[in-house]
Amino acid sequence: QVQLVESGGGLVQAGGSLRLSCAASGRTFSRYAVGWFRQAPGKEREFVATISGSGGSTSYADSVKGRFTISRDNAKNTVYLQMNSLKPEDTAVHYCAARNSLNGSLKVGAYDYWGQGTQVTVSS
Repeated sequence: QVQLVESGGGLVQAGGSLRLSCAASGRTFSRYAVGWFRQAPGKEREFVATISGSGGSTSYADSVKGRFTISRDNAKNTVYLQMNSLKPEDTAVHYCAARNSLNGSLKVGAYDYWGQGTQVTVSS
């Protein structure tokens, strides 16, 4: 069982930056790939980024590629999402999720554990 807690969301102007954190419980965190997803009001939850258990492999949605960076520190049981050049369309609740695999996935249904989410609001 893995418990995930996100933090770092907030209100920022367009062009600004935020760093989200996802803190996980458990002693074998490196065995879990982690993904970040987001959900805006009235829209489906969508993939943002994912990272393998070792941190050696990452993947991004086209909409955030070049602006967002996912990373992890397994010694701290934490995954980060550095978000730069934020746009109003990035406004959403951002969730981290973990899956029982070393390899990440772009699919919402591939993840076994979810955090409660953190709100990111980007003003124009």
